Amino acid sequence: MFSFVRHFTKRDWIAVAGAVVLIALSVWLELLMPEYMKDITALIVIPGAEINDILIAGGKMLLCALASMLVTVLVTVITGFLASSYSYNVRAKLYDAVESFSMAEINRFSTSSLITRSTNDITQVQMMIVMGLLVIVRAPLMAILGIIKIADKSVEWTFSAGVAVVLVLIVLAICFLFAHPRFKKIQILTDNINRITRENLTGLRVIRAYNAEDYQKKKFEQANEEITKNNMTAHRIMAIMMPSMMLIMNGLSLIVYWIGAYLIDGAPLMGKASLFLDMAVFSQYALMIIMAFMMLNMIFIMGPRAMVASKRINEVIDTKSSVTDGKGIDHTDKTGEIEFRNVGFRYPDAAEGVLENISFTAKKGETVAIIGSTGCGKSTLINLIPRFYDCTEGEVLVDGENVKDYTLEQLHNKIGYIPQRAVLFSGDINTNVAYGDNGKDEYTQEDVSRALDIAQAKEIVENYPEGYEHPVAQGGSNLSGGQKQRICIARAICRKPEILIFDDSFSALDYKTDRTLRDALKKETADTTNIIVAQRIGTIKDADQIIVLDEGKIAGIGKHRELLETCKVYKEIALSQLSEEELNHA
Repeated sequence: MFSFVRHFTKRDWIAVAGAVVLIALSVWLELLMPEYMKDITALIVIPGAEINDILIAGGKMLLCALASMLVTVLVTVITGFLASSYSYNVRAKLYDAVESFSMAEINRFSTSSLITRSTNDITQVQMMIVMGLLVIVRAPLMAILGIIKIADKSVEWTFSAGVAVVLVLIVLAICFLFAHPRFKKIQILTDNINRITRENLTGLRVIRAYNAEDYQKKKFEQANEEITKNNMTAHRIMAIMMPSMMLIMNGLSLIVYWIGAYLIDGAPLMGKASLFLDMAVFSQYALMIIMAFMMLNMIFIMGPRAMVASKRINEVIDTKSSVTDGKGIDHTDKTGEIEFRNVGFRYPDAAEGVLENISFTAKKGETVAIIGSTGCGKSTLINLIPRFYDCTEGEVLVDGENVKDYTLEQLHNKIGYIPQRAVLFSGDINTNVAYGDNGKDEYTQEDVSRALDIAQAKEIVENYPEGYEHPVAQGGSNLSGGQKQRICIARAICRKPEILIFDDSFSALDYKTDRTLRDALKKETADTTNIIVAQRIGTIKDADQIIVLDEGKIAGIGKHRELLETCKVYKEIALSQLSEEELNHA
């Protein structure tokens, strides 16, 4: 239960206190009604009673019922507020937690699981709060006060009610023990079905191109069948609960009247009426006690799943990012310089390192290219500069300071990053280029226009009637691969950063656009340090420094012509793309 309420604010706790008081008032009003029923029955049974007395007693009972109804409505409003407040607070905490995660934490939880935790899991807990507070407070209070009311009645009646309560608790415990593991598995299976659905939606064109609809359908049906079976099993277990409780409740009524008949039969004439009235009141109180425990049925159906959901939510919120802010750097003597000193990196729980003993320096205004075979660690290396990961050995320095000493905001304001996979956001071209906070002045239309011009993306704007306001769909699905890459490059240039990082960001461009764009970059951003990861020799051959990676180690450093003569790995890559004659001509 603590996992639910730990996210309550001070205002929420005030609302909880008010709800508890109102629930207690509602229970007290309901427990008064059997007493009024006893008075009405006595007035009917005893000769000489006035009709006016019966109407007064009935009016009091009706007022209690109406007051109880109004109080219950108020409680429902308060619990609705609490559930909404909880969802708001937790959703905000989840968002902040995920935004602070490094790539290590994102990979640990997976995107589909984080989406499920932010939506389905919160909904489960929200439903529990709406119904749970009313039931959790009301049921024990009703049971305790009801037992106090009947404690001074017949020992036989009290014993029979006690046995019924014990049987109800046993049924609840058995159902909880068997259902809880199932509900826990259901949440995990929900992650799985979300993952498959997300894959089907994002990879729709590939699925159709390969006629893989049946294959994907089988994957979905398997996941769907598994979650359905678990749901069915869990609900079959819970289905036992209500009939069992109804049997106990009806059995208790029968026993109360059977014991009452026996007691009345053996009582003297003057005591029969009194015993009959006690039996009527006792039966009502006994049923109210059983009904209080029956209300817990709802908690035992919703509770296990909500508990699992709450645990999963708190797991994300309590996870601390492995990449945290440094103390901050007030001033640096250098600008736009990157240095790697004996850097090594190993992914969490990996058996072997991805990078080993990487050392090089990129000075202000230089273009440093990184090339190597697939999986040699090129993208991992440049991801250490903006601290998407932290190196496990050595140190990475920007402007002469360890990147771990910067605050993340300071560090990222120095960098313009273009990812390997072009990422655009729903909005328009303007909002995608003038994206985020660069820690300087606000972006102007002139900044956006200049960035698009350098990135050879001006034609994209000119071809649309809306110009800079041309809508961009989520993920840039209404643009071609080359257009998306150029807009991403423009977004980085618009920041006017000290360092530009291109993670294989020219792959979707034709050779002419690639060449024109690099010439424009060299001319317009002469003071900016460029780090380029690329597969094309043509893209990097004019770089001031080329770093050749092989299995996570540096196989060679130098210019294009030097590496052709001194680095076997680089020459093999070059010959795989160009002939000997083309290389000599270049």
